[in-house]
Amino acid sequence: MLRENQSHMTEFLLLGLTSNPKQQVWLFASFLAMYLVNVIGNSVIIASIQRDARLHTPMYFFLSNLSLVDICFTTVIVPQMLVNLLTQRKTILFAQCLTQMYFFVAFGITDSFLLAAMAIDRYVAICNPLHYNTVMSPRRCRLLVVASWAVSHLHSLTHTILMGRLSFCGPNVIHHFFCDVQPLLTLSCSDTSINELLAFTEGSVVIMSPFIFIVVSYIYITRTVLRVPSGEGRYKVFSTCGSHLTVVALFYGTIISVYIRPSSTYSVTKDRVVTVIYTVVTPMLNPFIYSLRNKDMKQALRKLAKRTE
Repeated sequence: MLRENQSHMTEFLLLGLTSNPKQQVWLFASFLAMYLVNVIGNSVIIASIQRDARLHTPMYFFLSNLSLVDICFTTVIVPQMLVNLLTQRKTILFAQCLTQMYFFVAFGITDSFLLAAMAIDRYVAICNPLHYNTVMSPRRCRLLVVASWAVSHLHSLTHTILMGRLSFCGPNVIHHFFCDVQPLLTLSCSDTSINELLAFTEGSVVIMSPFIFIVVSYIYITRTVLRVPSGEGRYKVFSTCGSHLTVVALFYGTIISVYIRPSSTYSVTKDRVVTVIYTVVTPMLNPFIYSLRNKDMKQALRKLAKRTE
């Protein structure tokens, strides 16, 4: 249970990205368009994978789950932001703020674990192909996905409970467009050392562990690929990893710069811009990254388009 009597704040004010009415109009149109592209694009990816039997493999199983998480990830943030861009009253209730923070953290961490699972899949497929079907069995793939969701939500629940125990005496202005961990910690009038310790230690482990798995997997993949005698063969093997590497670079390049550091270094302007990239732009780009560079996905998309005609 959250100790509501410890908090004097019943609601927070989200400043958003700008207070200029003219800028709010074009920002609303831009973010609405990106959100629709994200939802439609990732939904098409999921539908294409489900309807094409050739794509019922571990790699595409993880990709369909990643697309689902990307939809959920942005849905936690963007609709509230769009409402705030159109209204003068940009407030959010304390309970709603904690709920938004909970799901944002949970889906963000799930994203990172699924990217790690996809890296492991590529490692086994390239470095140990003879045992691929055994190692990446349907049961193990399901366990990896369930574990990704379970660990992420447990981590987020811990953050939310500790945040709910803090006191917020004022001011109640959040210099952000949604309720995130660091902006909320800066508003608390109680001791936040435990929260910061959790964010910097356990949070770093949760974020960096999948990243380390990805890096180690690609070190072994690179070693294996370099042993391929022909340049064409090396390119063919590496091309199967290109989309995944692009998404990993976009996701981790932005998220590490925001979260793997003390809250004292928090920068309102810089962090809001970086956060837009990994909460809105990257999930929107994922369907294009995975479909434009993947022949199997292109064929599946053509089949889906013909069925809907």
